[in-house]
Formats: sequence, C-alpha cells, structure tokens
Amino acid sequence: MNKIQMLKSHVHYEQTGAVWRLSDLFLEHIPFDHEHLIFCCIGTDRSTGDALGPLTGSFLKSYHSFPFDVIGTLEDPLHAVNLPSTVEKIQQLPTTPYVVAIDACLGSEKNIGHILVHEGPLLPGKAVKKELPPIGDISIKGVVNVGGFMEMLVLQNTRLNVTYSMSNKIARALLLAHQRHLLKVKNDRNDDSYNSDSRQQIGYSNFS
Repeated sequence: MNKIQMLKSHVHYEQTGAVWRLSDLFLEHIPFDHEHLIFCCIGTDRSTGDALGPLTGSFLKSYHSFPFDVIGTLEDPLHAVNLPSTVEKIQQLPTTPYVVAIDACLGSEKNIGHILVHEGPLLPGKAVKKELPPIGDISIKGVVNVGGFMEMLVLQNTRLNVTYSMSNKIARALLLAHQRHLLKVKNDRNDDSYNSDSRQQIGYSNFS
C-alpha cells in the first residue's frame, strides 16, 4: 500500500467511460509488445483497503485472453512478507522484464476513487512506515481512502465495494488496452492507419 499527494495521469473509476479512458493511459505507458511483461499486484486480502492489488490480479488471471505473467492474487497475494524475495527473483531472470506494479494508496478526500498511472517504481508500505524494496517500471495506484492518520485502521475500514469496483475497472482496462494494441498491430501489418473508431471492432459496449 502506498500514499500519494498529487495526481498526474488519472481517471476516477466512476466517471463515464472510465475503462476506455484508463486503457488510453495504459496504451500510452505500457509496452504491450515487450518480450517479458509482468504485472505485480501488491497487497493483502486481510485488509479491504489493501486488497486492490490482489483483486486486480485475480481478475487478470481470470481473463484467458490476457497472456502476461501476473504475480499477486487473492489466493496467492504479493505482500510485505514475500515482496523482497519476489523482487530478487525478478532481478535474477535471464532477460530483463518490464514490470507493472499495482497497489492501493491513500490520499486526500477529494482524490478518493482516482486511479493514477505514472512512470517509475512503487514504494510499497511507505504510508504505514514499512521499508520495502521499490518495484516496477511503471506504477498503477488506486486511491482507496484518506491518508495522514491511523493508516492501518483506515485501510481495514475501507469499503470493499470501492476497492472491488476500482480493481475490476483496472483489470478490464488492462485487458482492453491489450486488445487495442493487438488491433493496432494487425492494422499496421495491413498497411492501414489505426481505425479511430476501433471501439466497435472490439466490442466497446463490454467495457463501459
């Protein structure tokens, strides 16, 4: 779990077209053509607020058309205990992967519900005074509640519906971004320009 103060590239999970807008951000920041793309979904199922990562990981794992490695699910979470060893294993891989780190975070009241995308690693556990290794080439954070005081209690009393809804839209947007990437590759191979109305080609109604 992380804490933020400022929002950069962000989308509120309840705004109209949130999944499509998020997929725009993901296409801009995530190299879906990288030879080894890993999604590290950080958090624990023992806290409703800190479950955003594991929930997202479980959603991604359920998508048979999502071909990338996913670490961190409700069944097998990536948390403070096993994060250091996981980071070490990733660093020892024969080829350098591109890591997308996903985690919950705390922020100001006005930012609750925003999903933030930015370049650079996450610093997991910072808001609850835990020293954990940084992880990720790019970070996706969901502001699940207010930070600044009694963070552990705040996380444990975060509404599950907020965390569930945010993680669901993050996962759907990642799947959509991957499908849009594949469509662009196909169009490029046919020497066609990318169809700006590609929503209809990939069933945009399923991602509203």
